[in-house]
Amino acid sequence: MKKELRAIITAILLVAFFSTVPYASAAPAQKSKNQGEPKTEKQLIREVRHELVMLPYYSVFDNLSYKVEGDKVTLEGQVVRPTLKSDAEAVVKHIEGIGSVVNNIEVLPLSPMDDELRRAVYRAVYGDTGLSRYGFSAVPSIHIIVKNGNVTLEGVVDNESDKNLANLRANQVPNVFSVKNNLRVVGTDK
Repeated sequence: MKKELRAIITAILLVAFFSTVPYASAAPAQKSKNQGEPKTEKQLIREVRHELVMLPYYSVFDNLSYKVEGDKVTLEGQVVRPTLKSDAEAVVKHIEGIGSVVNNIEVLPLSPMDDELRRAVYRAVYGDTGLSRYGFSAVPSIHIIVKNGNVTLEGVVDNESDKNLANLRANQVPNVFSVKNNLRVVGTDK
């Protein structure tokens, strides 16, 4: 059973890795009728989001956000691994039409206590039957950021009650100093 699970995980990681590798044969297919025209901001936003979500080590314990202004991209958020910060900058720099990248991503400090809290909050939030559906995607929509015992919930949920339930579950975890709920409800500007 362990071998089968390991084989499945390896296959998923390989697919994620190779889906981000540009192939020489794909280059001609990417050229369009409006080849000399610059990409619109909307196209750049879509490509930046795609590249960031496809990063192989981007997880529920990381939060990546960005802002596109013309051909300049500003990266923000928090990550557990320092390599994820540099990987995010590298993939965005390689997008055609991006002129500059400002990397303001914070690398969270190493802390065994914070690692333990991450796992405990994950179990509390995603273990709840009302919230478990948010954990089924490749990158779950509720991100759990832990820094020095303080928890921040980032991401998107379907309704206000799910937002409140996630906050309640995170607050019930022992040794959590505080919980900041930045979850947004789909379709609102909150």
